[in-house]
Amino acid sequence: MQSIVDRIKEIIYSQKRGFVFTKDCFFDIGNLKTVAKVLERMVESGEIRRIARGLYYYPKKHQEFGDVPADPNKIADALAEKDNLKIQPSGAYAANLLGLSDQVPAKIIFLTDGHSRTVHVGRRSITLKKTTPKNMATAGRISGLVIQALRYIGQENVDDKVINILKRNLTEKDKKILMADLRYAPVWIDNVLRKLNEK
Repeated sequence: MQSIVDRIKEIIYSQKRGFVFTKDCFFDIGNLKTVAKVLERMVESGEIRRIARGLYYYPKKHQEFGDVPADPNKIADALAEKDNLKIQPSGAYAANLLGLSDQVPAKIIFLTDGHSRTVHVGRRSITLKKTTPKNMATAGRISGLVIQALRYIGQENVDDKVINILKRNLTEKDKKILMADLRYAPVWIDNVLRKLNEK
């Protein structure tokens, strides 16, 4: 019979490098106190990295630069999974994911239906920010990402360049989802979303 240590390592190593997880992923293997001790030993041996309290990373490796920083989406996903939350990229990060900005912001914000929380990872912070049910109605869908990115950019800054970038980066399937979710967008964003379907 496998030991708790072997089972935890087997689960971690079966994932691709870049895997971000919490100790709660192993609740069915042993009590969380024992799991935490195993994970801390793996941190000490360099097998995994500790990002924040109770949050760990099976690091990707770069041939020249060593460990690659953890993907913010994967960090947010791990936090959301732990507490069974919905999350939605917001602000400058949503704009970056859609190609509307080249900069990955130092402060990354995800809207959530749960409690607010901030995790500091190196020079970057990742915040889960509690918001209204209406803002979370499109969470996890392309419409949620586009609506939040446009909110960040602001009505006065949405020009032909923004429209063309979105047209180029969105698939026909994406555009159909946007049209189905028009009722969740403010009027001015509704008008922008309709333009995305114009030929």
